[in-house]
Amino acid sequence: MERSLVLVKPDAMERGLAGAILARLQGDGLKLTALRMLHMDMALAGRHYAIHKDKPFFKDLVDYITSMPIVAAVFSGEGAVERIRKAMGATDPARAAPGTIRQQYGLDIQRNSTHASDSPENAEKEIAIFFKKGEIFE
Repeated sequence: MERSLVLVKPDAMERGLAGAILARLQGDGLKLTALRMLHMDMALAGRHYAIHKDKPFFKDLVDYITSMPIVAAVFSGEGAVERIRKAMGATDPARAAPGTIRQQYGLDIQRNSTHASDSPENAEKEIAIFFKKGEIFE
């Protein structure tokens, strides 16, 4: 069974969309196996977005993700990574397919409401940043 990390980002939290986003993924047949609400600090954001540390948008990305609490979740299922990314749509809501989460709820390329792991390997690394083994319930 494949797993993926999902983050409900500050713009979606501010608009009260966490429940709708999580329910949408559950409605797509994915199993919610871990859930927590947290306010990311700079250190945690730096670890999560380490792949982008040398990019010009890194500081804005960290400032945004630490601006207010988020929800972190783990979903499991066959092909979970691909299924979640398809349900979310393109990173830029303006380019996301109709009916996808980002097309429906995203505001712009940064404030796109959600994050999802981009590969099974990265999913396991990202999950370990947010959850201890005993906090995931298969």
